[in-house]
Amino acid sequence: MLFDHPDFDAHEQVIFCNDTSVGLKAIIALHSTVLGPAAGGCRMHPYATEEEALTDVLRLSKGMTYKSSVAGLPLGGGKCVIIADPNDPKKPELLRAFAAHVQSLAGRYWTAIDIGVGPADADILAERCDYIFARASQYEPGFNPSEFTALGGFIGIKAVAHFLKYSDLKGVRVAVQGLGATGYALCGHLHKAGAELVVADVRDDVVERVVEEFDATTANPDHIHAADVDVFAPCALGAGLNDQTIPEIKAKAICGLANNQLAEDRHGEVLRQAGIAYVPDYVVNAGGMMGASTVIFTEPSREASIKQIEGLENTIKEILTRSQREGKPSSEIADAIAVARIKSEGNS
Repeated sequence: MLFDHPDFDAHEQVIFCNDTSVGLKAIIALHSTVLGPAAGGCRMHPYATEEEALTDVLRLSKGMTYKSSVAGLPLGGGKCVIIADPNDPKKPELLRAFAAHVQSLAGRYWTAIDIGVGPADADILAERCDYIFARASQYEPGFNPSEFTALGGFIGIKAVAHFLKYSDLKGVRVAVQGLGATGYALCGHLHKAGAELVVADVRDDVVERVVEEFDATTANPDHIHAADVDVFAPCALGAGLNDQTIPEIKAKAICGLANNQLAEDRHGEVLRQAGIAYVPDYVVNAGGMMGASTVIFTEPSREASIKQIEGLENTIKEILTRSQREGKPSSEIADAIAVARIKSEGNS
């Protein structure tokens, strides 16, 4: 049953969306609206099973609640997944059919880009829904709002470098796993700052591009977590930090943009005991929400968004310092900060 699902975590609402005319199967999960309307991206992925899709959307939705809370945004947490191949020629039809389900929530949930759904796809969603952000038409040509996320990742890695006592990023070795829009943009920031890059992706063409543009070296996608580097930056799918991979990690710190990096909550403590500084994913990848979600609650300002994203550095330093001082996993510290704000505003 849904209520007995290990990742249910008292979600306010879970909606199963169906439209047989186009073959739509999708799930919307609203974890919390205590701080404001639930907000979170729309992911399109050919999940092997519906159970796998449900687990993903529940975990992602809860992460969005915590992300917005720690980032100080007036938003709750939600997420949606469409069970389909993003390369399906029927993608526009699926998006339009799905948009009607989001519209029916009348602003209780706002959605945006995610894996398999880009800014141009968000404009297709917006044809039939008023509650879409991070649309291509909201920015000048050529700008991808995922660059906000990448900037947050760069700020996070700078904070980690300072925590590890490096004066700057020159010569710091960073392994970037996953070279999608955010991973690629993160590599650009790191290269400009003088970091040495080790990269991996399942797509040879994007790897070649990053090697050529940013003087990176390559690693096998299945083994990049074990690269001999200072910082490991997971920027692909989640659950990559688990019982198998953690003992193989040589990096002193982990700071990446993938969601739900810990396979299980207990792996935060496993990382702490291994002496690996871990920046919780929903903290470091909050830059995307900070930059793109402002259309929901205020007048968008690129300058204001960037300034807010830069503030992640202090938040990350606080989490890592408290983790070290209190002998608790950084994931637990970040969760406590998020829950405290939700409880405070929920009781006000």
